[in-house]
Amino acid sequence: MTDSSQNIECWLTDMDGVLVHENAPVPGAGDLLNQWRDQGKRYLVLTNNSIYTPRDLSARLSSSGLEVPEENIWTSALATAVFIADQQERATVYCIGEAGLTTALHEAGVILTDQNPDFVVLGETRTYSFEAITRAIRLIAGGARFISTNPDATGPSLDGVLPATGAIAALITKATGRVPYVVGKPNPMMFRSAMNRIQAHSETTAMIGDRMDTDIVAGIEAGLKTFLVLTGITQREDIRRYPFRPNHVLDSVADLLER
Repeated sequence: MTDSSQNIECWLTDMDGVLVHENAPVPGAGDLLNQWRDQGKRYLVLTNNSIYTPRDLSARLSSSGLEVPEENIWTSALATAVFIADQQERATVYCIGEAGLTTALHEAGVILTDQNPDFVVLGETRTYSFEAITRAIRLIAGGARFISTNPDATGPSLDGVLPATGAIAALITKATGRVPYVVGKPNPMMFRSAMNRIQAHSETTAMIGDRMDTDIVAGIEAGLKTFLVLTGITQREDIRRYPFRPNHVLDSVADLLER
């Protein structure tokens, strides 16, 4: 374990590229999760993916050999639902998304409708409907506020990249002239809502991520200590291209284990 990690009380960590890589656990990830549990550390696993519920993601991690209770998972869908509920009591929403998003909105007390909603919320889905996108465009043009769960333009599939939330948001923006408020990473709003969930304070909370342009920049903007791991997207030679730096660069989460 690095000396600088010993006074950290709460941890936020990205999932893909940090704990798992192509559905296989990163060496040391399971041991680190066990260490946090044994030490009573508060932590959340963060993901911009809004398709799945925390229960779905917990099951996915379990199948990869990592035990993460659903209450320790924070998604862009949950962050979006909390944001909307804080903005307006009994808000009405037209939603494009899957169960991860619709469930989060329901549980936050939001009302789903396609008739004069307060908000249009765009999330990830496996099958974007032209009819639903057209409906969203008309509602936004009519005055509904536009929110997106995350800015990711593409997502992976077995056959190659797929257009994702950011790409569909760009289509809607082009048609309406309205840019969405994006709740997920790199918006530090997602980190602040996660910290509220576990009653964490920025002075004693750290973020572990594998991407400089989302995890690390959002961690810095949220006032957290930042740990970049080299098991995902960003490699050591990429760091110098950015005008900001993580507090620490590690080969993997195994470097955070107590020796």
